[in-house]
Amino acid sequence: MADKRTTIEEVVGELRDGMTIGIGGWGSRRKPMALVRAIARSPLRDLTLVSYGGPDVGILCALGKVRKVVFAFVSLDSIPLEPHFRNAMQTGAVETLQLDEGMFLLGLQAAAWRVPFLPTRVGLGSDVVARQDEIHTVISPYADPDTGETDELVAMPALRLDVALVHQNRADASGNAQFLGPDLYFDDLMCQAAKRSFVTCERIVDTGDLLKEGTHHTLRISRLWTDGVVETPNGAHFTSCVPDYERDEAFQRSYAASAKSPEAWAEWRTAWLDLDEDGYQQKVTTG
Repeated sequence: MADKRTTIEEVVGELRDGMTIGIGGWGSRRKPMALVRAIARSPLRDLTLVSYGGPDVGILCALGKVRKVVFAFVSLDSIPLEPHFRNAMQTGAVETLQLDEGMFLLGLQAAAWRVPFLPTRVGLGSDVVARQDEIHTVISPYADPDTGETDELVAMPALRLDVALVHQNRADASGNAQFLGPDLYFDDLMCQAAKRSFVTCERIVDTGDLLKEGTHHTLRISRLWTDGVVETPNGAHFTSCVPDYERDEAFQRSYAASAKSPEAWAEWRTAWLDLDEDGYQQKVTTG
């Protein structure tokens, strides 16, 4: 099996202006924040982000990296509204496609299955359909066997990704990856929906260690879907990555407070971006 170990810098070097990037995790949980930080430090611009969003979306919007956000929500979990994303929406700094959580899931599934859309009743009669030109409806080609009528359904378009970026608890050198917390957060669909996928993880281990008794159901990302894997301890900080660590609530509060003024944002941003990786890891582990 191929050795797919790489570095954060090499992954970000694969990205280009204008790409559509899917970011795994959920809200402020198990986000690939080491990659987000590297993107934040890069010259990348004009990105489309596809995310069950958290600080990944807020930070990159606040830094002017983003043209459009496709999302079901953008939240910090313990802080319900992501303040930097809210600022970006209120000022019109980014375009958006706002979706129901189920529609978002179907969009990823359609892309993973390489079909142009999947039908659903979700969204019918709502502004998700009425006020967004990207969402269309279709008439079912199949009549109801009892009434003979045909249904109008929402045609949720495939959310095709140029690149998927996800963070997992463990992985092996060939790109198989494992979650050990309570939820996969659809990271597997992110990887399948993308042309290329990269995994950061808390620790790279032998393949056999991923297959211990009782853990087979947690091995959900296949090496067949991944193009690179990076061992990145604390790579989800300041979001949670249980059971390895919980969310750094104090760090998150300082981030949220930075949205209150340009001066506060400049101070937080400088402190977050200026530390090299070794300095950042020392800050994370020592507080």
